[in-house]
Amino acid sequence: MVVRRDRESTDPHVTTRILVRDVMNSPVITAGPDSTVNEIAETMSKMKIGSIVITDNGQADGEPVGMVTDWDIVSKASVRDERPSRIKAKDIMQQLVIIESEASVTEAARLLRKHNVKRLGVVYKGKLVGVVSSSDVIAVMPELVDVISEKASMMRGELGRSPTLISGYCDECEEWSDYLVYVDGKFLCEECRAGE
Repeated sequence: MVVRRDRESTDPHVTTRILVRDVMNSPVITAGPDSTVNEIAETMSKMKIGSIVITDNGQADGEPVGMVTDWDIVSKASVRDERPSRIKAKDIMQQLVIIESEASVTEAARLLRKHNVKRLGVVYKGKLVGVVSSSDVIAVMPELVDVISEKASMMRGELGRSPTLISGYCDECEEWSDYLVYVDGKFLCEECRAGE
């Protein structure tokens, strides 16, 4: 299953001008739905990568239908009492979330979090052109680590002060705000706080 990006990030408060195409990994390494876990693991090892995009025809010009990651192999294939040469990609693949190559790295970070995935397929003019991972995003946006650390500290009550305003995406309306406040287990913008 392929999940398409559902909205464009045009928020003026997003300061990054780094685009997904600037940090993506290309070319895309692909396999077909009937490729075995053995074949996929061998390709990952040879190419020194942690994921392979599954396309309908097994080629980079095919329609993406999912992704197999190293974690899928460990958590879905290795736990079976079956030989890896008998398990197919289509049996263990996960959804592939897609993002446009011209989208911002901030939008990529939002999608990674929203869909709880570590990699996104990157498309340009409808064609799969790369993969961007959470580590690619963090490498160019180290300030995200600070924001996440601050949010985690607030949630654990470790800051020793009242919650401060922070920037990020509202957990209720999913819009960007520079005025998020932690309320009842969620980070809410001014509008959503006023509506409660």
